[in-house]
Amino acid sequence: MIRSLYTRVVLTFLVSVIGGTVLSFFVATWIYKDKLNENLKIPLLSFGQDIASILETLPAQEAEAFVSGMQQLKSYHVRIYEPNGHFQSYGATDGYEPAAVTMEQVALVLGGGFVQVNPGVSTTLLGFPFSTATGVKAMFIESIGPPSSSFIITWLVNFSFISLAIGSLFVLIAAIFLVKPIQKLTKATRLVAGGDFNVKLDIKQTGELGALARSFEEMAHDLQQLEQLRREFVSNVSHEIQSPLTSISGYAMALKQIDIKESERSRYLDIIIAEAHRMSKMSDSLLKLSMLESESQQLRMITFSLDEQLRRVIVAAQPEWSARKIRFELDLKDSRLTGDYELLNQVWTNIIGNSIKFSEDSGVIDVSIGQDMKKVSVRISDTGIGIAPEDQTRIFERFFKADRSHSRKYGGSGMGLAIVKQIVSLHGGDIQVDSELGRGTTFTVILPNESAT
Repeated sequence: MIRSLYTRVVLTFLVSVIGGTVLSFFVATWIYKDKLNENLKIPLLSFGQDIASILETLPAQEAEAFVSGMQQLKSYHVRIYEPNGHFQSYGATDGYEPAAVTMEQVALVLGGGFVQVNPGVSTTLLGFPFSTATGVKAMFIESIGPPSSSFIITWLVNFSFISLAIGSLFVLIAAIFLVKPIQKLTKATRLVAGGDFNVKLDIKQTGELGALARSFEEMAHDLQQLEQLRREFVSNVSHEIQSPLTSISGYAMALKQIDIKESERSRYLDIIIAEAHRMSKMSDSLLKLSMLESESQQLRMITFSLDEQLRRVIVAAQPEWSARKIRFELDLKDSRLTGDYELLNQVWTNIIGNSIKFSEDSGVIDVSIGQDMKKVSVRISDTGIGIAPEDQTRIFERFFKADRSHSRKYGGSGMGLAIVKQIVSLHGGDIQVDSELGRGTTFTVILPNESAT
């Protein structure tokens, strides 16, 4: 098997040129067969008719002497047949073997017909009748190749080989420039397969290979970002799991003490239960996000009252906000929305839960609905601690916590907003955040208003 692309290109060139030349020759010969036949027959017929005219007009001896001395006979061989089969030859025969003439061909010509051997490609023998004082005779004339014909054939063969050699050399040089980018791509592919995504091809071509190289570089860059996200994800999961595991392990060992007070034992058990519950919630959130990101996630679309759903979420969270004297100001106009009720319920639960969690005591949370013919927007605004500008672009990443210093105080796994973002995206919507440190945060969820169409 030929594996070298250089060899393949050169062999393809040679096969294409040789095969195309041979095929073209036969096709052209077939198309112009009749014209070639006429063009090859004309010189022989013209010279033969000239000889026939001489033999017809001059006395026999004088005509024979004149014809025998013609210089054109160096290129032609002529035979004149009598009805009895005898013939007279004219022209040089040294070193030349004349074409065979059968008696059937002689009879055909004497009967008024024409004989042409190898018509259309290289007529070697032409026979035709002519009249003399003694009756009808048959003349057979053939062309004798000139002395330079062998040289011409040799020159053509050498020219063909030289042309193929030079053409192959140019194709080989062109193949080098063609294959070099492919070799770079092959090397880069091996690097990417080995985990090295920092590849630079430096291919400046503008054609298909250039486009392929740029696409490959973009792919490598995307893979590098995915690998970075994967490492961060593993690090975050390890960190989030390690904390509750450490607490559970520490307090479980403390429970093994014999002289521990009952109140302390109860407190340790509460901590273990709380940490186990936190791990369970984290596991549920990871599973939920994984299901939302999978292509198999199917939305259960129904049309429902959006304002009623928001009121139910706020009422369900009353123990949290009433204990901290947080007030809700609602502007919930009657609104119908088509979507997955359970998933959207989780969106409002997560956002409103965060607003309650990060609000100061006696704070205010505004919830309002805006609607037009194309979209429905839900605005949830609080007066809490706010989010730093540099963190606002990352709050929808899994495990990301805007303020690590408050993570233990406020709790949470950093998965809630990632789930919210995915659910909104599945509905073809968008979520926006506007926040200022110390002054609060506003989340705006925009969903398509399919129920109005």
